[in-house]
Amino acid sequence: MKTIIFVRDMKTEDQADRIRAALDDTRVEYKVALESGAVVIEGSNDLVYAAKTAIREAGFTIQ
Repeated sequence: MKTIIFVRDMKTEDQADRIRAALDDTRVEYKVALESGAVVIEGSNDLVYAAKTAIREAGFTIQ
C-alpha cells in the first residue's frame, strides 16, 4: 500500500536530506518528492506510523 505524507516545511534539498536521514534509520521504503513537498511511503500502517514519527522527530510538521 502506498501512502503520501505531505510535509509542510520541506522546502529545500537540505531539509529533504534531513528527512531522508531520519527515514534511513527506519525500515521504511520511501521516496522524497521535494517539488511537491511529499514523502511517499510503501508499506503497512505500522510503517506509515514509523515514518510519520521519524519525520516529526526530525523537526518537521505533517499536514
